[in-house]
Amino acid sequence: MKLLLLNPNTSSSVTERMATAARAAANPGTDIVPVTATVGPPYIATRAEAVLGAMAVMEALGSVKDDYDAVIVGAFGDPGLGGAREILSVPVVGLSEAAMLTSCMLGRRFAIVTFSATLGPWYRECVAYHGLEARLAAVRFAGGTFADIGSVQDEMRETIVDLCRRTIDEDEADVVILAGAPLAGLAATIAAEVPVPIVDGVAAAVHQAQTLVALRPRKPIAGSFQRPAPKPLIGVSVGVRHLYGDDTAP
Repeated sequence: MKLLLLNPNTSSSVTERMATAARAAANPGTDIVPVTATVGPPYIATRAEAVLGAMAVMEALGSVKDDYDAVIVGAFGDPGLGGAREILSVPVVGLSEAAMLTSCMLGRRFAIVTFSATLGPWYRECVAYHGLEARLAAVRFAGGTFADIGSVQDEMRETIVDLCRRTIDEDEADVVILAGAPLAGLAATIAAEVPVPIVDGVAAAVHQAQTLVALRPRKPIAGSFQRPAPKPLIGVSVGVRHLYGDDTAP
């Protein structure tokens, strides 16, 4: 089984962290193929940057030549998830979606803990997109700044542990999600310090993707996720034009 792990952020250090976490979670025989976006911000933190991230997802998908069994959109907030799911014939899984659905099987209410206040509004809207507002206990975020997005989890480790404990006590969260691709792998290292389950979005996405591949779902030919009719595109790469079925592409 081959899983394409697509980072819509342009930070290769974040891709490396996610790939490490993904390989630790993957079953034997599952090959994780990481790809980093080549356009956009180093890490997506706002609605506007998420739009750029969604385009980066499509550009990256258009550039990949090898076959794969499923795609993981490797940014919390799932930029481009719906569009990729609409276009592709293989399962597409987002970090947010996988983490939240997994959390719903572990407790009644989940909290989202992240490293930057700017992420809060976008994350709340992502919860609403997936129809899970009633299961959300809180979104908690660390204050202050960090030196490097690639090492933010090391810089803010103690603060994040404290936020996890506080959301359990004050928001009555049954499960905590560590949100943001730069926090990939942290859940496993702090699990013993937090008295409820902690969900890592990358690990959850890998397991959900493997399950979907095993279930062999058909590509819908009806409903809102059927593949749209092709049309000519202007100003995008040839790979994206082929992805969208533009038969005028060279």
